[in-house]
Amino acid sequence: MRSDDVRFLMQAAVPTAIAGALAAVISALAVGGKGAVGAVVATLVVMLFMGIGFVVLQRTAKSLPHLFQAMGLMLYAAQILLLFVFLAAFKNTTLFHPKAFAITLVATTLVWIGAQTRAHMKAKILYVEPDSVTGSKPENPGSKS
Repeated sequence: MRSDDVRFLMQAAVPTAIAGALAAVISALAVGGKGAVGAVVATLVVMLFMGIGFVVLQRTAKSLPHLFQAMGLMLYAAQILLLFVFLAAFKNTTLFHPKAFAITLVATTLVWIGAQTRAHMKAKILYVEPDSVTGSKPENPGSKS
């Protein structure tokens, strides 16, 4: 993984972890210890799903650049569906407070997507890679008449 990929990942993961910690504190104050556990579990699930998705998308960009946009759209749709499946699976659990879990899951997902969007908008990414470092002029491929 390239250093700028790690930087993008950290720029999304750190705000998500902060939002999750804040949600855990709010949930603990609102509904008790089970609320805090639900918020922590939701934050970990979001960071795991979104982090894996980011790595998969970066590998796709390197190996199959022509599928990058379609893969990105499919990946976000799959992640959101998996998060909803996770919500449905733990709807009636007694391990943690399900509403605190659900609200934190949605909130940290939005924070991740927002932070990732901000990181990419602020990045200075070259759209065209230079041919050489010597700065020589390209040859004219036209006719020599």
